[in-house]
Amino acid sequence: MGITPEEIKQIVGKSLPVQLIETQDLTGGGDHWQLIIVSPAFDGKGLLEQHRMVNDALKEPLADQRIHALALKTYSPVQWEKLGA
Repeated sequence: MGITPEEIKQIVGKSLPVQLIETQDLTGGGDHWQLIIVSPAFDGKGLLEQHRMVNDALKEPLADQRIHALALKTYSPVQWEKLGA
């Protein structure tokens, strides 16, 4: 079943202004993902709130099990720059 990287990027991009989304399929089955997301919407938000925003954006594929597991790394543009990425 699963979901494609393009679908993830499209769904998240509809809900959040995104500067960068990197996807990694952790198992090759399309249902376990690691996402790196950089968004100005994360400015001033704590990590938990940032993750809630992404989970809310992906609520449908999470609910219907197209995404079974999700590992998130979320950053504001300023945080991303400080990482030197």
